[in-house]
Amino acid sequence: MSLSGKLVSELVINGPAERFYKVFREKCFLVPKICPNAIQEVDIHDAEWDNHDHGSIKTWYYTVDGKAEVFKEKVEFYDQKLTMVLVGMEGDVFNYYKSYKSTFQVVPKDDNHCQAVMTIEYEKIDDASPYPYKYIHLMNTVTKDIESHLIK
Repeated sequence: MSLSGKLVSELVINGPAERFYKVFREKCFLVPKICPNAIQEVDIHDAEWDNHDHGSIKTWYYTVDGKAEVFKEKVEFYDQKLTMVLVGMEGDVFNYYKSYKSTFQVVPKDDNHCQAVMTIEYEKIDDASPYPYKYIHLMNTVTKDIESHLIK
């Protein structure tokens, strides 16, 4: 049995793709206010929020399955594809995975709708490590919370 894998989730979002992407690209510091039950805090390292860019390092403090966890990542932005990649560096996910990378992509559908595609690529430490279903669920929750915020 392979220890490497990929999980993908897709959601249709009410709102334009560019506006959704901009939350992560330019206003990431607002995510804890938008999703307080899922994300409690996000810190940026060696940069400021107004100039964080490709290669910036952030630490996320979040709750998953009722447990507080931490995830330190290096972010990659691909603006033309409206894609953000979070490459795991440290944190609770590494209790189960040797490598962990999550991707958010928004695909325009029309002026008022887009499709959010969330992907987790991982390598488990061993066969006993769980599949990262709880983390894809967290990504779905954050996506739906941001959608609700944007359509207010």
